[in-house]
Amino acid sequence: MTLRLSFRSVLSAAIIGCGLFGATVAQTQDSPARRPAAATVVLPSKPIPYTSTVRRRAPRPRPAAPAAARTAIPTRATTATAAPAAAPAAVAAVAAAVSPETTAPAPSPVAASSAAPLPPADLEAYVDGVVRDRMARDHIAGVTIAVVQNGQVVLKKGYGVASLTDRRKVDPDTTLFRLGSISKTFTWIALMNEVEAGRMRLDTPINIYLPEKLQLKDQGKKTPVRLRDLMTHTAGFEDRALGQLFERDPRRERSLDQYLRQERPNRVREPGLLPAYSNYGAGLAGAALANVTGQPFEKTIADQVILPAGLTHTTFRENRPWRDDLPAPMAPVLAAGLSDGFRWTSLGFQTEAPEFIGHVAPAGAASSTAGDMARYMTLLLNGGTIDGRTVFSPRTSAMFRTPMYRPAEGAPGWNAGFMDIPLPGGHRGFGHAGATLWFHSNLVMVPDLGLGVFVAVNTDTGADLPASLPATIIERFYAPRPEIPAPSRITQDEARAYEGQYLTTRRAYGGLEGFIDRLIGDATVRAAADGRLTLTLDGKSSQWTATDQPDTFAPASGSGLLVFQREDGKVARFFSPAGAAAFERIGFPHQPGLLTTLAVLAALAALATLVGAVTRDRREARQTPTQARASLLQTIQAILWLVALVGVGMFASGAGDLAKVFYGWPSGWLLSASACAFVATALTIATLAMLPVVWRGGRRVDSWTSLRKLAFSCTTLIFLSFALLLAAWGFLEFWNA
Repeated sequence: MTLRLSFRSVLSAAIIGCGLFGATVAQTQDSPARRPAAATVVLPSKPIPYTSTVRRRAPRPRPAAPAAARTAIPTRATTATAAPAAAPAAVAAVAAAVSPETTAPAPSPVAASSAAPLPPADLEAYVDGVVRDRMARDHIAGVTIAVVQNGQVVLKKGYGVASLTDRRKVDPDTTLFRLGSISKTFTWIALMNEVEAGRMRLDTPINIYLPEKLQLKDQGKKTPVRLRDLMTHTAGFEDRALGQLFERDPRRERSLDQYLRQERPNRVREPGLLPAYSNYGAGLAGAALANVTGQPFEKTIADQVILPAGLTHTTFRENRPWRDDLPAPMAPVLAAGLSDGFRWTSLGFQTEAPEFIGHVAPAGAASSTAGDMARYMTLLLNGGTIDGRTVFSPRTSAMFRTPMYRPAEGAPGWNAGFMDIPLPGGHRGFGHAGATLWFHSNLVMVPDLGLGVFVAVNTDTGADLPASLPATIIERFYAPRPEIPAPSRITQDEARAYEGQYLTTRRAYGGLEGFIDRLIGDATVRAAADGRLTLTLDGKSSQWTATDQPDTFAPASGSGLLVFQREDGKVARFFSPAGAAAFERIGFPHQPGLLTTLAVLAALAALATLVGAVTRDRREARQTPTQARASLLQTIQAILWLVALVGVGMFASGAGDLAKVFYGWPSGWLLSASACAFVATALTIATLAMLPVVWRGGRRVDSWTSLRKLAFSCTTLIFLSFALLLAAWGFLEFWNA
């Protein structure tokens, strides 16, 4: 199968869906054994009335605070006024008193970083060189960038074009780029405002906040999904994207409620156990937010975050025709500044139709400018206040910087929906990355440097620049890379314990999409001669060196940790340095090499069967009636297996067109291949049942020779082995695309 290499290289980044480089969760804080009692609440047997979700608790006694602080700290962001700089301690004290729930201490007053400020001229010269080099190397049409530090905009700039039609240049203040999963950070801010106001609680089952039609079924799971699980991407959902995450035709757009009802993923594990990035989970959180506030999601986000923060060129609405059953479209003045999305082809840049994602807006529908994202980063770094307005509380700000959940010590975590980001020089950041089909973006804040970096591109080939530029800037100005990597602390024999094939938890778990995800979602770990580990993931290889901590490896170049986890003394999984998922060790039946080997053997056996049917002479054609029927069945199987393999090959040949894969799923080629393989499997089982009669035969002159019987039996066993393997991979489930 050539599908694995050709399809993985172009599709794996987009299957990360709207985004991301996720993160993980802390066993020390939130393992199943240490969950608070609220986690065991029984799911309601009927819908909970809306009034019960918004009723305020009786006020609790509050500690006395200075009058200035009492007047400065609101409970809702939309009417807030920032506290005077003279009373930061009172701000923190009152915030601690009004917060109904918290897992993080109130932060100390926000202050300018003691780090040396970035020199604007040097920064611009450096970024200009990096960006223009990447634009030429990776064929990027347009880039927009903002860098802030200590409340000041250090760099705000646009590069390249936003439209080839009118040769419109990228303007950092007026050109809107798709943000992808950075959109989720707005959703989490609004949700945390509801938590602060006492209308939602992190450890309450999410069904309490959802209308009945959207409530999750238990599907055999013992523990309900909580709001906290959605924010940390540990709800236990499988992840499906093909054919539903993006829409090209605005007439096919659905409301958020309709999408969540029609595209329910399976719950494949108990919540809180392992990370698996979920756009559906973020959509569900947005629906809960809309239900609790009694307003459409887009209006809630605008009222609680966008307008109070003064983001005049940011919106969750999309540029499409008006429809009564959908939220209002994007304002014309903003639509005029939208950047086109581009694909790089052998003939140059090709303008692509916009990808719509309003049906799951909380996960990825936002568009914004570099200028607005500079304000947004300033807000996040300044503890939730900007221009004298409080958008979210200091306690919420602390939670955005503090890991809420980690899967293992040292592994990246989720900070109340924000990624926990390791950076060069031991610095730690928080933020989020994002992607649509044609846009890629990244948002990184580094509190100890007072620094925020936003970068976005409008071309499908440009993912590397947003992913690497924030760390590159920090490395250049604050943390030069050591020239010689540290030596390995373990031998090659010790490193072999980690070798093997691993498969991401962020995937579909059945059907044809599950089959594709198994092909593109694997990672390989190999032990080098010097004791280092080589990790191959998404077609890229990196080297890792053992640290003082057991089962923990540091990169030979870069930042972050590769953390393995054992079960019964054996290495069972590792946690991605990017944090979007865990990677679990896979057994022999799910090794990609085994699938490739059996596919080749099945193809050769099918060809040999057809050649034999055409070239066999009259003497060799002597056979009993049962043998004749068995021969006919096997010939039909051979044809079906070849058609199935050709169908997969045709699908693989077109997998380079991401829009075609996403919009055209399920592929007709793949469906036909799966159906043919299913029928061939049924015929193979029937042929297997006929083997004893085939071998018994009749008189020697009326029966097959022993050699032909052996060839027939071997072919049957090859077809059967291939069929069983395809069933284990989900390929035979053509009804479950």
